[in-house]
Amino acid sequence: MEEAIKCFEAKLLRAAIVLSWVGAIALIQDHIVSAKLSAFNTEARKRDAKWKDASNRDDLARLKEYDFLQICHAISVLGKSVKDELEGCLKLRNGCGHPNSLKIGEHKASSHVETLIQNVFLVF
Repeated sequence: MEEAIKCFEAKLLRAAIVLSWVGAIALIQDHIVSAKLSAFNTEARKRDAKWKDASNRDDLARLKEYDFLQICHAISVLGKSVKDELEGCLKLRNGCGHPNSLKIGEHKASSHVETLIQNVFLVF
């Protein structure tokens, strides 16, 4: 998150959005590995019979981040409103993480970072 804030302060808004997202997902993944791995694997197998049980954060990265959020909601790691907000953050991160014509202002980037701080960084 420190790097994301430095990027924001330097007006590197797309980088701030991408880095803050990466940090947030890493925190949630760490929480899953340390406290909810069994429930996560059970839910993942329900959704995909080919799912090979995860045992660490790298294994969790095999999932698309959208699917990861859905499973986190299903096992009560994320409430519905938080999941919905994080889906929006994921869409913005996707827009910022790939070459395209998307324009981002300070308020949009600030809102994204604030959402992640309040709902992920301060929770996990």
